[in-house]
Amino acid sequence: MIAAPGAPAPAGDEAWPRLLEQLQTFVREASTLAPSGRLTRVAGLVMEASGLRLPVGSVCAILPESGAPVDAEVVGFAEDRIFLMPLADTHGLRPGATVLPVEDPAIPPTLHRPRHPRRRAEDRARWLPNGDGLLGRVVDALGRPLDGLGSLAQVEREPVQRRAINAMDRAPVRLPLGTGVRAIDALLTVGRGQRLGLFAGSGVGKSVLLGMMARYTAADVTVVGLIGERGREVKEFIEDILGPEGLARAVVVAAPADSSPVLRMQGAVYATAIAEHFRDQGRHVLLLMDSLTRYAMAAREVALAIGEPPATKGYPPSVFARLPQLVERAGNGRSGQGSITGFYTVLTEGDDPQDPIADAARAILDGHLVLDRALAESGHYPSIDVEQSISRVMPQVTDARQQRLARRLKALWSRYRRSRDLIAVGAYVAGSDAETDLAIAMMPRIASLLQQDLREGVSLEDGRDALSALIEPTFTAEAGAPRPGG
Repeated sequence: MIAAPGAPAPAGDEAWPRLLEQLQTFVREASTLAPSGRLTRVAGLVMEASGLRLPVGSVCAILPESGAPVDAEVVGFAEDRIFLMPLADTHGLRPGATVLPVEDPAIPPTLHRPRHPRRRAEDRARWLPNGDGLLGRVVDALGRPLDGLGSLAQVEREPVQRRAINAMDRAPVRLPLGTGVRAIDALLTVGRGQRLGLFAGSGVGKSVLLGMMARYTAADVTVVGLIGERGREVKEFIEDILGPEGLARAVVVAAPADSSPVLRMQGAVYATAIAEHFRDQGRHVLLLMDSLTRYAMAAREVALAIGEPPATKGYPPSVFARLPQLVERAGNGRSGQGSITGFYTVLTEGDDPQDPIADAARAILDGHLVLDRALAESGHYPSIDVEQSISRVMPQVTDARQQRLARRLKALWSRYRRSRDLIAVGAYVAGSDAETDLAIAMMPRIASLLQQDLREGVSLEDGRDALSALIEPTFTAEAGAPRPGG
């Protein structure tokens, strides 16, 4: 007869109930064996492990010979092998190192707990801090504070991977949203819940423009995702561009360029999840993502490292599938909920507007603002090229009069830019074309309308009034024909 360890062997049939009770107690108190695997290969950014059957997105701890465990995320698998990408430095790892599933990557390595092998897949999703306690704080892609203000308070752990709201359940974009930037509010009016791309090369003022919108946009909460940027720029953006006033109602998620590609992708997803949290509370959120291109580059690194073949300019197909999955999570919520108005910066490599990521972003966003290097070099800030830019929801959030005025200003702007080379060399003769004469006469005032100082905020109504005062005199009351002289 078998007895539980440490218990006397019972005798007779009457002992069976007591034996069964002892065995049940022993089983309940026995510790569950933790599943583990072994590290079999490390090549570049990818590690392989055997002995574990985990879904993509799970997090593991790899135990080195000395030092803290190294967290890594499951990014793929092949038969009985799983592919991992580290979330930190891999120094000290050796062949055959133990690989353990962990509950939560945000828990310090010393507190990692083995994951029960029978947990449901949805329980394995990444949960990170979220809530009002994040306002005014700067955190990394795992929700750890970077600002030296102590641990987070008034936060709860929520999953960062969520599905986008059903398109038929979303409230339509019907209300205008003032950004504080006169050129945008007057000519490229943004709707609450819209998602726009900010297309720019390097050094043309996109970070400054983001800072202006962060300070002056009429939103309850601002969420800033600094993804793949230089570490120096993170602090400068927070202190010099965003400023104390902007930071007070903002959450900043920073995943600098020296972070692993998994953390850079995680930073963008985490910033979106924070915006979704406040939207579901009924608040209106401004989401600033700098940049969508760095997110795509991180996704490319992951995909190529696990063997996915490259397609367009080295970007694997999965990258172009990830972009809409991220962007579609922004926008208006269900009826009665809040909204997420998203601005995503897109780097145009070599100022090439046909860059594959720029081309894909244009197709999935609700408009684009193009920053022109020539304007920036001439001291025209913000360097928005109103001729190439468009807001696809402007007809739904503005009246016919403002749309007519905006089209008229764009026409004059375009006419001048097409003729400026002739004007510069003195080849244009005044009086040759009435529209060109009008454009030349009005260009100083048009340029003044489109330019704005970093510290100057303009209301939506003031922007509309300035546009009307400038352009309305160019129409006749009867037919809308231009009047020379403005």
